[in-house]
Amino acid sequence: MSNLLLIAGLLLMVIMAVLPMFNNLIEKEWMLWAYTAGALIVLVSRFVGYDNETTLRVKRLQHLLILSALLYCASASVKFIPEVYKNWIALLLAGLAVQIYASWMIDRESKKAEK
Repeated sequence: MSNLLLIAGLLLMVIMAVLPMFNNLIEKEWMLWAYTAGALIVLVSRFVGYDNETTLRVKRLQHLLILSALLYCASASVKFIPEVYKNWIALLLAGLAVQIYASWMIDRESKKAEK
């Protein structure tokens, strides 16, 4: 369930971030709200998918995944502030970097635990 929420939220965020670039559209208000909804869906899916039955290292990495979701929410909130509007991309990329690192390390730790 949480994986489906995560995929839906991330897809919604990507579509709403990329759509104005390809259609030469001015970003409309509903696009901002859809991007924000995607970020909140990702945050909820991270909390729903949290696993207490893992090692301490994996729990810390799961906290990094929650941090990446919080960075996505910060990115969405910055999009509503005209003075700092362009900084949303930096927050999005920071969340993406944290998510990639944490996901890669969780996979590595789970393979190590299987052996």
